[in-house]
Order: sequence, then C-alpha cells, then structure tokens
Amino acid sequence: MSLPVLGIDIAKESYTVALLVEAHCYQHEFPNRPSSFKSLSTWLQKRGVARVHACLEATGRYGENLAEYLHQHGHTVSVVNPMRIKAYMQSQLARNKTDQLDAELIARFCQTQNPPPWIPPAPEIRELQELLHQYTAVQDDRQREANRLQAGLKAQTVQELIQAHLDFLDQQIEKIKRLIQEHIDRYPHLKAQSELLTSIPGIGDLTAAHLVAVEMHRFADARALTAYGGLNPMVRTSGKSVRRKPRLSKIGHATLRKALYLPALTAIRCNPIIQAFCARLAERGLCAMAIIGAAMRKLLCLAYGVLKSGRPFDPNYSLTREFAS
Repeated sequence: MSLPVLGIDIAKESYTVALLVEAHCYQHEFPNRPSSFKSLSTWLQKRGVARVHACLEATGRYGENLAEYLHQHGHTVSVVNPMRIKAYMQSQLARNKTDQLDAELIARFCQTQNPPPWIPPAPEIRELQELLHQYTAVQDDRQREANRLQAGLKAQTVQELIQAHLDFLDQQIEKIKRLIQEHIDRYPHLKAQSELLTSIPGIGDLTAAHLVAVEMHRFADARALTAYGGLNPMVRTSGKSVRRKPRLSKIGHATLRKALYLPALTAIRCNPIIQAFCARLAERGLCAMAIIGAAMRKLLCLAYGVLKSGRPFDPNYSLTREFAS
C-alpha cells in the first residue's frame, strides 16, 4: 500500500506543505524552525496520517533540518534536484506560482514519479560538509574584497580597512583548512579515503575532502557520479539543422565542479592518465575548455575507481586499461 504523499515548498522563514490523501489535498504553512517541526507531526496526526512519503527540493541548508527530522520520525523522504521539479511543473503547464501551488505540484511529482528515498549523511560527513561550506563561503568573501581592492579605490583609509579584512580572511581560511584536515584525521575511514584520493596526481588534501564529503559509495557507477556533478556531456541535435557541440550539462553539484577545476588543470600537466587522455582529445580538435571539462570528468572517474577498488592510484595499471578501452 502506497503512503500518503507530502509535498514541501521550502523557504528561509517558513515552509508550505500539501498532503495528498486519496482525493483530498490538505495544505498548511509552518515556521521553518526546528522547534516548530513537532507542529507538522501533530498536524499530520489530526488527519489520521502516521507515515508519509515527503518530497522537497534540494535547497541547501533551508530544508536539511526538516528532512532529517522527518527521516528520524519514520517517514520516507525524497530530496530532489530542483531542475526535476521545475521540468515537471513546466510539463503540467503551471501558469501561476505560489507557495501553495508549488507544494501541491511537488506532491503530485512525488505521487507520479516516486523518487528514491533520501538517506541522511553520517554525523561526521555532515560536519565535514559544513566545514567545506564555510571554507567556500570565506573564499568567496575574500575574492569579493580582493576585487574591491583592485578596483582602484583612492581613499587610503578604505584600502587599509580592506587589506586588514583580507588578512583576517586569510587567517580564517588557514584555520578552516586545518580544522578540515584534523576532522578527517579523527576518523580512520575518512582518513583512509583521503589517502587513497591524494595518491592520484592532481588531487590534494582539500580536493580529497570535497570528494570524501560527496560519499561516492552512494553511486552505482562512475557515470552516475559524473552526472551528479553535472560533468556528463550533453549533446543537442535535431534534424539536419541543429548540430551543437557537446558541452557539460552543469545540471548537478556546482561546488563539486568548482572543486575539480584547478585540480584538473594540475592533472593535465602531471597525471599521465589525464595527459594521455587530453592529448587524444586535442588531436581530435576539441577546444581548451572542452578538454578541461573532460579532464575534470576523468579525474572524478579515477577518484571513484580508487575508492571502489580500495587501491592507491597506479599509473601503469590505469594506462593499460585506458588504452585497452
């Protein structure tokens, strides 16, 4: 027997739910605070519902606490790429957009598409993800301040203030990097994964941390992982007139793509597998950016391979397989 479906439209301050029970759709809005999550359970109980299949978009921090609460209380939870929800809404020719309509459409999506259940990350992975999120945020802050300093400000006092802020942000960046490494070293299984990943030329400690946080064991194969990262090639052809060059889909984890960009540039120079692979692509006439994107994808596949096999990177073994394929 299928569970009643609960569509959830998440916002920063509140969330709107749509409960589908047989032919009825019940809706309500709740504050998006952990202290108020019990109100949702009470609301469901008043409608005679003990368990639901809840569905919400992957909106980052706003929905994570609610998803964990529902999972801990025995509900099935699906956290779905917003692009899938958007495509479904477009397929339903939705002309209006309100929180109530969005919640109902998310519920209809869950009812018809039956997305897979979400499994929350382990506490040590969650903490690693939050440390990496903070690292990225501080790096972005630093880049904004550096851009302001380079914009040609004339006031000496303002320049000094910005420089002082940059110095502080640099200290924060180094502190967070140290905390990330200490966190990984604290857990033997995370440390073992990091050591396997850093055996690949081009992947350093910080990139390894990003890859560990992805929990690659969740993916059935490397193709599913590259699709998750938005690194799969997207081909667009139609009839005889549309013949666009393949490009990265970019429908996926933007932070993972960003984390792989500079390592891919390094790997093109020093990783024999990536070097040989990119040389072949250059001979076929691919442009520089397409080659870099392919190198990012290849590097991610190598990372998946060493973690799945449990063996450090071996260029001779990898080259044999590379040219045999």
